[in-house]
Amino acid sequence: MDKINLKEIKCISYERAEIKKGYTDKSLRINLDANEITISSIEERIKNKFIGGKGYDLWLMWNAVKASTKWNDPENTICISSGPLGGTPGYPGGGKSIVTSISPLTGAPIDSNVGGYFGPYKKFSGFDVIQVDGKAKKDTIIFIDGIENKIKILEANDLPTDSYELSDALTRHFDVDKPVNVSVVTAGPGAEHTNFGCLNFSWWDAGRKRVRYKQAGRGGIGTVFADKKVKAIVARFGAISMKSNNPADLDALKLVTKSHAKEIRELDPKQNRMSLVGTTHLV
Repeated sequence: MDKINLKEIKCISYERAEIKKGYTDKSLRINLDANEITISSIEERIKNKFIGGKGYDLWLMWNAVKASTKWNDPENTICISSGPLGGTPGYPGGGKSIVTSISPLTGAPIDSNVGGYFGPYKKFSGFDVIQVDGKAKKDTIIFIDGIENKIKILEANDLPTDSYELSDALTRHFDVDKPVNVSVVTAGPGAEHTNFGCLNFSWWDAGRKRVRYKQAGRGGIGTVFADKKVKAIVARFGAISMKSNNPADLDALKLVTKSHAKEIRELDPKQNRMSLVGTTHLV
């Protein structure tokens, strides 16, 4: 795709939070009804109780929805979080995010685990967790730029519907020189016509010079994403190292990373066979 037509609806500049012991202690909320961008501090007591990841997601959902909230109500929220180890290079699951929302399939809260680069880029851009609520009137892109320290809500027109094409086009649009700096969250066209739509979290394969993605496949959160008219959430950040999380004990983190990776490598063939069959071992 040669050119992307995006119209800026809202833009804010922000001061990127310093990460301490794996936490930014900040949350980001995007309300699509009012095109509002809100950055909030996460209190110490909330961090101690909910830790991060699914805990943060469910805490935000508890405060956002009611017992009567349906999956396609504007107040239903999509939350994406990672924990204090999120973004640690080499650590098993270091690229993971947890996504929660009210499921179109069950009508109850659902969580889905997913890899890709979005979780680390979101965190190192300054946010432990983000939530998206409301409904856009037109196709919308949310852009979190941790390099320029800007957050934008953009109106999108005439974008590809195929997730690979869309992720590739947006990756090149937002950083043509260093596409590895960009991760894109999308839902494919099937999400608009089913209750089990997936979310695709991209990462740039430098060897193949193309976008690839992981999927949050449980519960139909991609359908909620599409219902809100969100075409994509894009995060942009630069190089990451073991020091990026500012760990309390860097040497201990290196040791546990090496130990856990070795344990999984040796035991997986005997137990889950994840490297061979993937998440189908859960079925």
